[in-house]
Amino acid sequence: MKIKVGFGFDVHQLKDNHPFIVGGVKLDHHRGAFGHSDADVLAHAICDALLGAANLGDIGHHFKNTDERWRGISSLILLQKCVQLIGEKGYSVGNIDAMLCLEAPKIKPYIDEMRKNIAEAIGGDIEDISIKATTGETMGYVGREEGVVAYAVCLIQKQQA
Repeated sequence: MKIKVGFGFDVHQLKDNHPFIVGGVKLDHHRGAFGHSDADVLAHAICDALLGAANLGDIGHHFKNTDERWRGISSLILLQKCVQLIGEKGYSVGNIDAMLCLEAPKIKPYIDEMRKNIAEAIGGDIEDISIKATTGETMGYVGREEGVVAYAVCLIQKQQA
């Protein structure tokens, strides 16, 4: 079996009275992430981790923010497309470990639903999806609630004859 590891990072600006979608879940908060798609920072970081592990570039290479096909699209659809891309190279997802960095809202009540959404999008098992969260301790753009950050690592695997 051949295995590879990928790393992903994403950041989005937060704006007042804007939807806040993370892991396919709409968070109850007065600010939300802004972007061309639904700005799901978690799904974007996972996409980059998967694409990087398979040496397929990054999310911007495949889903340009100038392409109207992707405007407002659910990032879970982009994640499904990334799994298809790595599948075309013979890989499947082993596991995903992700970290969200945001000051508010608290993420713990949403984590199980996020894990379920990500698992469904990749066609995997919820037990292979780990999502954690931390704050910026009121420091920097995360601490001032100006932005949200996500990091992700993944393992992809290919059966070899």
